[in-house]
Amino acid sequence: MGPGDIKKTLQEEAKRLNIDKIGFASADPFTELKERLKDHRKAGYESGFEEPDLEKRTDPRKTLPNARSIIAIALAYPTRLENPPDSKPGAYRGVFCRASWGEDYHRVLKRKLEGLKVKLLELVPDAKVEIMVDTGALSDRAVAERAGIGWSGKNTSIITPEFGSWVYLGEMITDVYLPPDQPLTQSCGECTACLDACPTGALVAPGQLNSQACLAYLTQTKGMLAEEYRNKLGGYLYGYETCQAVCPYNRKKNFTQHEEFHPDPDQVKPLLKPLLRMSNREFRQRFGKMAGSWRGKKPIQRNAIIALGRYRDRTAVPDLIHLLENDPRPVIRGTAAWALGRIGGSEAEEALYRVKEKESNEQVMVEIEKALHECGIQETANHRTYREA
Repeated sequence: MGPGDIKKTLQEEAKRLNIDKIGFASADPFTELKERLKDHRKAGYESGFEEPDLEKRTDPRKTLPNARSIIAIALAYPTRLENPPDSKPGAYRGVFCRASWGEDYHRVLKRKLEGLKVKLLELVPDAKVEIMVDTGALSDRAVAERAGIGWSGKNTSIITPEFGSWVYLGEMITDVYLPPDQPLTQSCGECTACLDACPTGALVAPGQLNSQACLAYLTQTKGMLAEEYRNKLGGYLYGYETCQAVCPYNRKKNFTQHEEFHPDPDQVKPLLKPLLRMSNREFRQRFGKMAGSWRGKKPIQRNAIIALGRYRDRTAVPDLIHLLENDPRPVIRGTAAWALGRIGGSEAEEALYRVKEKESNEQVMVEIEKALHECGIQETANHRTYREA
């Protein structure tokens, strides 16, 4: 069986496996990407989650010696919640971004790629294969672009003509030669909707992202979130997707052909207050199968606290005071202090003064001082309103 026949058989197998798109690319080094990544690193725009070795990120043969081809796949995911639960005072909810709905996409794509691997080994028993999804050395987007899956949008996502950028990407490197597909010539044109909508200016130029200012990245960090970003998160607990939501290619698109990605509305839009006292075990049981759980409960709890502070939910004050007084993690205590300052009131203010007397962490003390200042401003404003009335 020749290379063309093997490719055709894999395309047919992809349909059987319910893979939405499949493309084939050469395993030549990504020379242009390497230069861009050097500039990206020099500018300090990396997230720190990437493979640090630029040779591995841009040369498939560093992963699989004698690599000749890369098989890229894409799976489309849903964008709409059916009957979403309401978020209301006293029962505010957060939200996980669409890319974390349903089962963790890493697992799903790996199963699909394993299916293709089985078929390839039936055709070429001595073939060598390496599968990677998101956490591998190569850039999924660079591979998908070369394989004709889509083009690289100004928001740095791969945009497909059929599914917009609502797709998960994965790839399989092999030492078998397979005829490559041609990259798409389509582009974003003059549209700058994503750059204009980015609330932090993280999209510093078309196709160039400063990860350190990207809210999607920041929701996954474990440290204190800089104050300049706290009010911009909205109710997001994991991820952020404004740059995709405003994209014209994504309008009115919703894909439900993969049952694994169907969201549980109460899971992807959970009540915020119960998250604050959730144990590790409870967190794993409820959210462990989601992509958004990969960093553990700490970032999710921190983001939930920020959301409650932003909503100024007075019913959350007792829970926030409990965290401020008892949580062993400085990040959680400090964020709780910030939220209490935002909400204000005598109960919050008294707790802040009480904890100030015993708190030893410098970072938390800074947050307590700022929170007390915020409470003072609110109290002054309340007195002024009372006198004027």
